[in-house]
Amino acid sequence: MTDEHILEKLKAILSEAFEISPERVVPEAMLFEELDLDSIDAVDLAIKLQELTGKRIKPEDFKTVRSIGDVVTTVKQLLAV
Repeated sequence: MTDEHILEKLKAILSEAFEISPERVVPEAMLFEELDLDSIDAVDLAIKLQELTGKRIKPEDFKTVRSIGDVVTTVKQLLAV
């Protein structure tokens, strides 16, 4: 899965689950500061990413995620395992 494909999936997930406009979902967008996600939203996002990848995301792997670009990197790492 390419970065662009992962980004498109993220746009769909964030739009559907959190009502975030897809044009706001860019690699440099900060999850908490710019997209207004909170810690509960982050857990929900992690669950959605598990559904997307079919792999469990360890909480410690997701703690360093701050931007959409970080999410893309995390998904790529999960898919590579």
